[in-house]
Amino acid sequence: MTDNIPLLSASLLGPVALFSLVSSITPGPNNIMLASSGLNFGFRRTLPHMFGVNIGFTLMILLVGAGLGAVFHSSPLLYTVLKYGGAAYLLYLAWKIATAGEIREGDRRARPFTFLQAAAFQWINPKAWVMVVGLAATYIPEAGFFMNLVVATIVCGIINLPAIGVWVTFGTALRRVLHKPGAVRAFNLGMAVLLVLSLYPVAEDLLR
Repeated sequence: MTDNIPLLSASLLGPVALFSLVSSITPGPNNIMLASSGLNFGFRRTLPHMFGVNIGFTLMILLVGAGLGAVFHSSPLLYTVLKYGGAAYLLYLAWKIATAGEIREGDRRARPFTFLQAAAFQWINPKAWVMVVGLAATYIPEAGFFMNLVVATIVCGIINLPAIGVWVTFGTALRRVLHKPGAVRAFNLGMAVLLVLSLYPVAEDLLR
């Protein structure tokens, strides 16, 4: 009977919503790449990337919260491979962003992320893992866990989309300002450096 299952109360919905907003809108691999894509490809061509991030992250919350995290707990090697493989891929993406140069309409040297690429990327995104684990461990009560997980997932999905959209809009707006190829290259290089710096949690693990 669902009447006996306590759903997220108003006292928890607020913190969940705030956690989602702060986590989604602060700098991280997704937002850095979305801003760079907005600058290089424009808002419309970045939409599949943006929706892929949103749907992929939302689905990740549900699957990890529902028990996929237990798989990594029982098989630490799998998690380690995923973490460091993801870090290596992020370094590759940083290099691609840094060397993108100026992208013009119709230029086939580079293409924005597809929906599926962006959705799959969430599983190797360190910040996404921190957000998902933090949400499940901190904000979702044990009583009626799955129902509360569904509610929290919906809340996070709704808030995440406009939050990451801010970064696409920011990057797109810069297209009107950064007209010179050198300025575009400098922006891309800055985004690439930030993307590398976002890997500091992985670097800390290696140094321990």
